[in-house]
Formats: sequence, C-alpha cells, structure tokens
Amino acid sequence: MVAHVDIVLNEGRGYRVLIGSGVINRKASWADALGSRVAVITNATVADLYLDTLTSAIDRDLDVIEIGDGEEFKSLKTFSQVIDRLVDGGHNRDSTIIAMGGGVVGDVAGYVAASYQRGVGYVQVPTTLLAQVDSSVGGKTAVNHSSGKNLIGAFYQPNRVIADTDTLNSLPDREFLAGIAEVIKYGVIGDPEFFGWLEANVEALCAREPSAMEYAICRSCQLKAAIVVEDEREIGVRAKLNFGHTFAHAIETATDFRSYLHGEAVAIGMVMAADLSVRMNLCQSDTANRVRRLIEVYGLPVVASQCPASLMLEAMAMDKKVIGGRMRFVLAKRIGEVSVESDVPQGKLEQTLAAGTKLSRD
Repeated sequence: MVAHVDIVLNEGRGYRVLIGSGVINRKASWADALGSRVAVITNATVADLYLDTLTSAIDRDLDVIEIGDGEEFKSLKTFSQVIDRLVDGGHNRDSTIIAMGGGVVGDVAGYVAASYQRGVGYVQVPTTLLAQVDSSVGGKTAVNHSSGKNLIGAFYQPNRVIADTDTLNSLPDREFLAGIAEVIKYGVIGDPEFFGWLEANVEALCAREPSAMEYAICRSCQLKAAIVVEDEREIGVRAKLNFGHTFAHAIETATDFRSYLHGEAVAIGMVMAADLSVRMNLCQSDTANRVRRLIEVYGLPVVASQCPASLMLEAMAMDKKVIGGRMRFVLAKRIGEVSVESDVPQGKLEQTLAAGTKLSRD
C-alpha cells in the first residue's frame, strides 16, 4: 500500500509525498517527475544499496555524483564540486536532480537544484527516517558555514518526494533513533494524540514494524505539510517547526558537527526548550518531564555533555532565527501547543544551559 501527502502551495504549485514499501521500484512513482536528463546526487553507502533499484525503476542513463557522508560535507566546497560536475556533464535547465540519501544529501542537492542555471527540477528520495519526516519535505535547502548551520541556502520545493520505508531497514539503530526525535517534535508542536500514540508504540517503532513506521512518517508529513502550506517561507507559523532547533544548532556548531547526529542534537534541544518553557512559566513541569521521558525511552540523549554554555550562546547569536538582535525560541505551552518567544531573559536562558542532568526534572 502506498500512502501519500499532498503539498498544495499558492500559484498552482505543489507536489506529492509518496510513502510506503517499495515506492522507489514503482514506475508510477516517477511519472511526470523527470526532465530530459537526470543527475543523481548521493553518497557511496546509499549508492551501493539502492542505485541499481533506482536505475531499474527509471530505466534511463543516470549521471551519478557521489558526495561525502557526514555533516562536514554539507558545505560550499561540496556544493561547488557538484556544480562543476553538472557543468562538465552538459546539464541544462531541462535536467532533473535526484537527491537520494539522508538530510545532508537532500540539503546539498536541493540547494544545487535551486542555484544551477537559476533553478532546475529535483526529486527527493530520502533514505533516513529523519529525512523522510522532516528535511525532504517543505523546500528548505542549505549548506553550513563555519559560523553556523544552514546559513547559506534557499527555499526551493521539489517536484516530488519518494519516501520508501524499505530503506529504513538498512539504517544503524543510532541513525534510525535520531529520526525518531523529529517525529516526537511533531507531537509536541501540534498533535497531543500523536504524542500519546508515540508513548504507546515505543516497542513497535523501535522494532521498525512496517505499519508503525508508515503511520509515524505519514502523520509527521501531514503535520508538516499543514504548516508549510500556511507559511512556505517561515514568516510566521512555520517557525514552530524549529522547536528544539535553536539549542540543537548551537550544540552542533559548538561541537563542530562531530559529537551528535542532527536528530540527537534535536532531542537534547527539545529537552532544553521544555526546561526553558517551565522557567518562563509557559508550561507545567509535568509537560517538560513528559517530553524528556519520551525522548529517554527511545534511547536518545537528553543532555549535551562537554558543551560549554559560552560556546552555545555564541552559536545562538549567529542563528538565522535571530531577528532584530533578539533570539527567538519555540517554547512549549502544553503537549500539542507551542509558541514563538523573543523576550527570553538572559538569566533564564543561562539557567537552562547550565542545568545539565537536571534539565526538565522536578
């Protein structure tokens, strides 16, 4: 069975997210999604696993461009190298880029597609849970700068997203669970019933039961789609999707993107955001405790060890969510409701950063 979520944007724009087992293999998945030539941006690991399947489904010659695996390759250097390959290969505006891989591949390929010859079509084929529920949907594309994460990029929507749940079976446990952090986020920001479902289905999700995975991915995409349709370019409500991310990006920057996977940093960031929410009297302590408990029960980290508060504050100052010199934080009011706050006293922020193992605990 193939589920789908439609992203319906203004000016007649939009695309479909296909979700299910074996959707990469289905020729119908690719109908009307590709131009005259196709370039696949991927990494060596993913290419070994799925390139033959992709080639068979599309049944045409593919120009394959492999990039490095890891956050350190989400850079202008990688971006430039991919552009060089497209130029050398004679690709034009009728070419289509396929981004096959995790969040790094998707972000780099999306930014390449947005930039090459002022924009070419692209299809997201996310092969990690985090990419399937978050980074492949919504049109955010970017590379990192030494001063911060995602500082260089564009809003650029794909032609289609093809989320094949079979690809999740090859993920190491750590990477699979990192994706669960983004799934939990959707429950916190907009769906208390979904949050409760996640509490009740820990065993099924950790065992990667197909029906549980498909539901978690589909519901996450539905919740994100509703927000993206309302606010494509993050002028207003889309900022809610950044719950935990101001802290997470600071953690990643302060640790040179080497200590934590993005989802792990988001997990810690959500615990920090919940803690700050209590200090700001926006939510009750039992809400923050519930967020922390769910993150812990999925085996995700809840504390950023060896990450000095001073380095995090420095990274936060460069965060792209800073407006008018004020940091903006997405904070919890209750499970299923958050708000964007810019009047956060420095002292309360520093208390959260210094809380360590006492984060979100009574």
